[in-house]
Amino acid sequence: MTKASQLEAKTVSEAGKSHLVNGNKSSEHEPTFRRRHVLDLDDFSVDEINAVLQNANAMKEVLQRDIKKVPTLRGKSVITLFYENSTRTRVSFEQAGKILSADVINVSNSGSSAEKGESLYNTALTLQAMNADIIVVRHPDSGAPHFLSRFLDASVINAGDGLHAHPTQSLLDMYTIKEYLGEIAGLKVVIVGDMLYSRVARSNLWGLTKMGANIVLCGPPTLMPTDFINGGKDMEGHPFSAVTIEPNLEKALEGADVIMTLRLQLERQRAGHLPTLREYSKIYGINQKRLDLAKPGALVMHPGPMNEGVEIDSEVAHGARSVIEAQVTNGVAIRMALLYSVVTPGRESI
Repeated sequence: MTKASQLEAKTVSEAGKSHLVNGNKSSEHEPTFRRRHVLDLDDFSVDEINAVLQNANAMKEVLQRDIKKVPTLRGKSVITLFYENSTRTRVSFEQAGKILSADVINVSNSGSSAEKGESLYNTALTLQAMNADIIVVRHPDSGAPHFLSRFLDASVINAGDGLHAHPTQSLLDMYTIKEYLGEIAGLKVVIVGDMLYSRVARSNLWGLTKMGANIVLCGPPTLMPTDFINGGKDMEGHPFSAVTIEPNLEKALEGADVIMTLRLQLERQRAGHLPTLREYSKIYGINQKRLDLAKPGALVMHPGPMNEGVEIDSEVAHGARSVIEAQVTNGVAIRMALLYSVVTPGRESI
């Protein structure tokens, strides 16, 4: 029985007993997902992260079929509530829900009651009154999904909130790394760019740190969190005390297993954080010469959308080491796994 067949049959083993995965007995301990909401990775355990990544394997099998459809969430409703523009995240959640046979409804800020002054809280209550099972929220204000999770019976999944978090992006990044390199623990992961405003960087710091990666941050001091450059992170008890800050990109890239470059938002220049985009590209842009400083076979990643020619050259973005397109595909598998997991919390991995 394949993982995908198990998904369709929705067979679940009794607690404490081993079950079949691809025809073989699983290990005594199967990672388990036990939460109703997905808000960030700061309170995720390694076990829960592994459960999501493992379930994503079964979901990816479904994506590789000729007929990409399973009845797993038939009768469930998923509402995507996006107050910010998005292509990859929104479409991947919509695709994930439809492949799992859920009823998916898209709601955006434009054309909604929010334009008439309705609060986020009242909008969410209205959607819940329509018996939504899952509400996927993307919002420009940090903490919006956390606020909703306090009052709603529906599961809330954070699809990006302000400058705070983007947990599903981090999970798909970790899944992609593990898919290509086997394990995450012990890898040197270099994150380049805007750390101060990037919610992707924040969630990846939590996720990759928990999974045992050696993280190196490189970017302009003006776009680095204050406690990362004033010694605050070196204080006892800081969750990122093991993270290395290296302002010199060439030094940072030496021996890297993964290079994760972040999108540079143009408003950073207008806000005075950068002199010019050309200057930023000259100092921090990922080109072929700099890529050659990393390990042979090092992965190049980007959460998208890319500013080609600014934070990353086109030949690198579309080169042999780039897994940026794979990230997009894996994003669907991860979001399928999360939709399944929040509806069926407490189950062992598929």
